[in-house]
Amino acid sequence: MNDKVDKLVIFLAKRDGIDKLVKTFQYVSKLVVWHAESAHPNVAHKAKQWEVAAGLSRKAFRSGRFLTGFNALRRSPGSTPTFQLLAVLANAGEMVYFFFDHFLWLSRIGVLDAHLARKMSFISAFGESFGYIFFIISDFIVIREGIKEEHKLLHSTENPKDVTESIGKIRVDRVMRLMAVAANVADLFIGVADIEPNPFCNHAVTLGISGLVSAWAGWYRNWPS
Repeated sequence: MNDKVDKLVIFLAKRDGIDKLVKTFQYVSKLVVWHAESAHPNVAHKAKQWEVAAGLSRKAFRSGRFLTGFNALRRSPGSTPTFQLLAVLANAGEMVYFFFDHFLWLSRIGVLDAHLARKMSFISAFGESFGYIFFIISDFIVIREGIKEEHKLLHSTENPKDVTESIGKIRVDRVMRLMAVAANVADLFIGVADIEPNPFCNHAVTLGISGLVSAWAGWYRNWPS
């Protein structure tokens, strides 16, 4: 498939695709607020409204998303005990994140008590950050195993065509996993800003760049081949 419009339509038809697009809006607008708030307050106000609207929209799109982690554990819990344990910990954290994110969304739009927002935000961010740590560990283990396998293949006496094909698959998987690691590390910064606010993680530039790294890594991983 070479037509870019076809690829874009397929990408935006996915829940993850539209999420990455709106996430880009959310964090671009956050950077605009930071840049314009002193010199152009009207622009900053409009950008802030865009940021808030994008953030709330993303929460609505993620309704029921916690079931994805449950289904991943049900369908493919891992090939070894190590990966099974990592999968349970990672997906459990992600399920907590997406489940409590429902209540955060409802409290922010006024359906639930607004005072619940802070507590729901903390629980959601804690689950998110907890899960990301184990997703990152799992990806690094697979990357390391792929590098070892690639070295074996480079010194293999097998059919050169088969070796080249196998190495190509390993390298494609490595790139995808590095994109996943980049996205998870970036989202970890955002999660820490909610769990333990600090000047670095909570700075608009840190949050904006982290959000865009995560969004664009997601674009790359979900873009149709």
